[in-house]
Amino acid sequence: MPRVLVVGSGIAGLTAALTASASSAVTLITKGALGMSNTRFAQGGIAGVMFDDDSVDAHVADTLVAGAGLCDVDAVRVLCAEGPLRIRELVELGVAFDRDGTDFSRGREAAHSYPRVLHAGGDATGAVIEAALVERLRASNVTVLEGTFLRDLVLTDGRVAGAELQGPDAVPFRLDADAVLLATGGAGQLFPFTTNPPAATGDGAAAAVRAGAVMADLEFYQFHPTALVTAGNFLISEAVRGEGAMLRDETGHRFMVDVHPDAELAPRDVVARGIAAAMAAQGGRPVTLDATALGASFLATRFPSIDAAVRAAGIDWSRVGVPVAPAAHYWMGGIATDLDGRTSIAGLFALGEVARTGVHGANRLASNSLLEGAVFGHRAARALSGDLTHAARFDGVRPASALGPIERGFTSDIPPFSRDALQRLLWSSAGLHRSADALLDATGVLAAWSAFDLPATSERELEDRNLLALGCALVAAALARTESRGAHTRTDFPATEPTLAGPIYLTDPASVHRPREVSPAC
Repeated sequence: MPRVLVVGSGIAGLTAALTASASSAVTLITKGALGMSNTRFAQGGIAGVMFDDDSVDAHVADTLVAGAGLCDVDAVRVLCAEGPLRIRELVELGVAFDRDGTDFSRGREAAHSYPRVLHAGGDATGAVIEAALVERLRASNVTVLEGTFLRDLVLTDGRVAGAELQGPDAVPFRLDADAVLLATGGAGQLFPFTTNPPAATGDGAAAAVRAGAVMADLEFYQFHPTALVTAGNFLISEAVRGEGAMLRDETGHRFMVDVHPDAELAPRDVVARGIAAAMAAQGGRPVTLDATALGASFLATRFPSIDAAVRAAGIDWSRVGVPVAPAAHYWMGGIATDLDGRTSIAGLFALGEVARTGVHGANRLASNSLLEGAVFGHRAARALSGDLTHAARFDGVRPASALGPIERGFTSDIPPFSRDALQRLLWSSAGLHRSADALLDATGVLAAWSAFDLPATSERELEDRNLLALGCALVAAALARTESRGAHTRTDFPATEPTLAGPIYLTDPASVHRPREVSPAC
C-alpha cells in the first residue's frame, strides 16, 4: 500500500486525502488546526454547471475569456466537465448548499455569463464545505498531524522520498512517503494588504522552488477589488456586486461604467485597476461599495458574515457606502502540473492554489478556485495508483534570474530584512502596476536580503524564508513577461503581446547544481 503524505487541509488537500485513503496509507499534515485554511474564508461560492439551461461549453468559454488567452484549454474543460460530479459528491458528504425551494439557489459573479455559482450559508460557502470535509476526514483512516510545518521536501535519486517536518516542539523530523501531495494554498502574506489569513505564507511553493520544481505563471497575482479597508482587509465578496451593488467615487459617480461594458461585473483585474485609478484621482482615499438599494433585510439574510463584519466596523451598509480598496487575493501561478497534478519531480503532486494547473490563466474566473480544489484533488488522488516514477514534462523551461536575483541597486542603504519590509517592497514594485525600473530595483534589495544567512528555526522565521524565496520568484516572472495581460500590468509595456500568449516556465538555476539528495537535517 503506497505511503502518501498530503500537506494542507483546504478543499484540495481534504478531497485528495479522503479519495486516496481508499487505497493508500495517508498522512495529512496541517500547519495550524485542522480546518483553518483559505477554504474556510471563501465567501463567494463554487461555480458549476448544475442547471439544465447552462452548459459545460458556456462555463468553459467564460473561464477562457477571464483567463485572457493564457488558460490551458484541456485543463479548463476537465474543470468544467468534472465539476458537477464533484459538487454532487460534496452534497453527499453533507454540504448543504443554499436552495430556492427544491432547487439550488443561483448566484452570478463577475465575468460569468450565467448565474451558476452555488453558495452555502449565504456567504459562508468555504466554511460549510471545510466543516463537512473535516468531519468526514476525522471519521476516516487518515492519520492527521496538526501544528506541523513543512520545512522542505526530501529527494532521493531525483524523486520525492518524503518531507522534513517540524512539530509544535520545533524539533525537525523526517516522514518518508512514496508520494507527496502539496495543497498548501497561496502566499497572500507577500503583500501588506491581503484578504488571506496570516498562515498563507506559500510554504509548499517555496519548498518546491528549493527542490528545483518547474514553476509557471508566477507573475499573475489576483488583487480582489473590494476589501473593507476599516477592518483588516476583510473581503467583501464579489457576490455583493453580483446582486447589484455599485462602486462610487467620492463625488458619488459610478465610475466603472466608464471603464468596462460590464461595469462592476467586469473581470477582477479590470475592476481592481478601475478602483485604483479612482483612488489615485482622489488622493488615495478608498472608493465606496454602494449596496443601499438591496435593503437591510436582504443584506443580513444573503450575506450574514459580511453584514456582521461591516456593522462591527460601525457601518450601516443599508444606508451608506462601504469603503473598499484592492488587496492581494489569489495566486494564479504556482507549481506547474499536468492534468493529474503531477509536477516535474517524480512522486510530487500539487493541487489547489499552490498549483498552476492552467485553469485560471492570467485572471481567475470568480468561484472557480473551490471547484479546482475538488476536481484536481480528486484527480491527483486517483493518479496515485499509477506509475509514481513518472514526472510531468514542460517545454520552454528557463532559469529565473531573480531566483538567484539580479544585483542592481545593491547599496548600503538597503533596509534590514523583515516581513514588513518585504511586503512593502512587493506592493510598490510588483503590485497592481509594475515596471522594469521598479522590478529591477526590487531585485537589488532581494539580492541583498538573500545574501544573508537568515535564521530559519522558528515557524515565523521559516515562513519569512519562504516569503523571501517566493518574492524573488514573483519579481523574476514579472520581469520576464514584457506585456500587460490579465492581472499582470506593466506600465512600460501597456499592450498585450500576442506572441506571449503562453506560460512562462521558470526554475531555480541553483537547483541544477545542488545535490538532489536533501538530508533530513538540511
